[in-house]
Amino acid sequence: MSVGLPWGFLALAAALPIVAAYFLRRRQRPRVVSALFLWRTPSQRAQAGPRWERFSREASLALELLAVACAALFLADVRCGAQVQQRHVVAVVDGSLSMAATVNGTPLSDAVKARVAALARAQGATQLTVVESGPRPTVVAGPQAEVGRALAQLESWSPLQPAHDVAPALLMARELAGARQRVWLFTDGPLPPRVGVPPEVQVESVGQKLPNLAFVSAQRRDVGKTAQVTVRVLNASDAAREVPVRFAAPGLPPQMQTVSLRAGATAVVRVGLSAAEGATVGPVEATLPDDALPADSAVTLLPSPDAVVNVAVLEGLSPPAFAALKRFLAVAPGVRVQSPAALSFGPPASTARVRLGAGEPLKGYVGPFFQSKAHPLLEDVDLSGVVWAAGPNPPGRPLATAGEAVLVSEEDDGTVHLNVDLGRSAVARTGAWPVLLGNVLRRARFEAPGLPRRHLMLGEDVPVTTTAGATWRLEGPQGRKRPILAVGSLTLPPLEVPGRWRLLKDGEEVDALAVLPIDPRESDLRDRGPYEVKAQAEERVAGLFGERPRPWWPLLALLVLLALDFWVTAREARA
Repeated sequence: MSVGLPWGFLALAAALPIVAAYFLRRRQRPRVVSALFLWRTPSQRAQAGPRWERFSREASLALELLAVACAALFLADVRCGAQVQQRHVVAVVDGSLSMAATVNGTPLSDAVKARVAALARAQGATQLTVVESGPRPTVVAGPQAEVGRALAQLESWSPLQPAHDVAPALLMARELAGARQRVWLFTDGPLPPRVGVPPEVQVESVGQKLPNLAFVSAQRRDVGKTAQVTVRVLNASDAAREVPVRFAAPGLPPQMQTVSLRAGATAVVRVGLSAAEGATVGPVEATLPDDALPADSAVTLLPSPDAVVNVAVLEGLSPPAFAALKRFLAVAPGVRVQSPAALSFGPPASTARVRLGAGEPLKGYVGPFFQSKAHPLLEDVDLSGVVWAAGPNPPGRPLATAGEAVLVSEEDDGTVHLNVDLGRSAVARTGAWPVLLGNVLRRARFEAPGLPRRHLMLGEDVPVTTTAGATWRLEGPQGRKRPILAVGSLTLPPLEVPGRWRLLKDGEEVDALAVLPIDPRESDLRDRGPYEVKAQAEERVAGLFGERPRPWWPLLALLVLLALDFWVTAREARA
C-alpha cells in the first residue's frame, strides 16, 4: 500500500462535527393542537436549548463516517497492490575517463555508485534509471528498472569516455524523468562555463584535485624488423618530476628511459625495438608509474607495418615521366611493382588509375596556382616556384588550376589526371612531386579492404574500407560489437571503449586496431574538486487531479454510502 498525498487524510477531521451533531441535538416541548391548519405558521423558536443525550440513528452515523473515510482515501491517493505509487528517480553519471581516477585506493566510479544507491534510498525510489554521459549518451541501468536490478546493472559501469558535453545526456534524462521532475548529475568537477545547467538538474561532484602522469599521444611504425615507438608524456602536477617510461614487447628485453618534466610540461620519448632475423616485433606496451589515473598510464601499440600496394606502370609514358616514377617507386615503402595491381600509372589515353602526361599544345605556368587544399591528394603539396607545362584540360573535377588551365583533376570513379609534361616542367625536381605521389599511394592503401589506421585516440572516428558480398563487423572489449552495413571507404563513429578491436569478415579476423585511453583534457586532474549546483525549479507534486489517474473505488464507495444514508434516513422519517 502507498499514499500519494498524505495531506488528504485531513479530510478525516470532518468526522468530528458529524459525531458532535448526533450527540448535540435540539429538543422542543410538545405542542398539542386541535386542528392541522394550526400548523401553518408554527413558531420556530426553540423552547429548550441544546442538550446532550444518547442518539438513536446509529446506522446513519456509521454510513456517514464511512463516507468521510472514503473521501479521505480518495484525496490521499491510497493505492494497493498493482496500483502502488511508483517513484521514478533518474540520475546521470559522468562517463569521462577522469572518473576512473582513484582517491585513497577507491575509484571515483565506486563513489558514484554509492551515491546513486544512497539517492535511491533517500528518495524512496521504486524505479531507477541511470544515464551515462558521453559523445553518445547511453542508458546503463534501466530505463525504469526496479531499484535492486538497476543498481546491479550499474556495478558493471566503467567510465572510459573522452571529454564531451554533458548537455545531450541531461536532455535524455529530462525526457525519461518527465516534465518538472528532478534529475541528479554526478561528476568529478566543475562543468565548463558554456554548459548551462537546466533548473531541474542538481549537480554533485565526487572528484578531488590530484597530480597525474599521462600519455597524451602514442605512435608506432614498423620498418622491417624494427618497431619505432614515439610517445608524449604529460606531467599534470604542480611540481617538476623525473618520470621513468618503460617499453616492453613479447620476447624482447624491456627498455627504460627517464625524462625530466616541469610542472604542466610534456616531453617526447622515442625508442626502437628490434626483433631477431626473420621475426617481427609483437605488441609494445608503454607504461608509466602508478598514479591517480591508471587508465592513461599504459598504452599497448599493435604492429603497424605499411600495407603493401601492388603498383603497375603501363606502356606509353614519356621517358621523363617513366624515369620520375621509377625513382619514386624505388624508395617508397610498402610498394611492389607487379600485377594484378591496385594502383596503375599510364599515359592520358590509357585505362590507368593515375594518368600522367599532357597533350599538344603545351603552355608553361609559373603561378599563381590554385589548389583544393581540403582534398587528400593535394595535402602538403607546395607548388610555389614550380614551372608547370600543361596541355589541354583533362576531364573531371579540377583540383589544381593555373588561370583557366586545369593541372590536376579527378573523375567520379576516382581516376586522377596529372596534366603535366615532366620533360618541360620542373615539378619532378621539387619536393612537391614525392609528396603528391605519396598522397596517391596513401589513398590506394586506404582503399584496400581493412583498417587504414592501427591506433586511434578516444573519441576519434574510425576509417574502414569494406567490400560487397561479405558481412563485416567490429568486435571489441567487454563483448562490444559494431556491425558495418555500408560498403566502400567509410568513416564510422568513435568506438565506445578503449582496447583492441578486431575487424571481422564473415566471422574471420582480417585486421585489428587499438583504441588508446588517451585524452589530454581528461588526464589533467588539477581542476577537479568539490562542486555543487542546487536545482532551481521545484519538483512537481501530484495534485488533486494529477498526471496519473487516481483509484476510482473510493469515489464509488462514497456515492453508495451516501445513497444508503439517504434511504435509511427517509425510512426512519416515514416510520
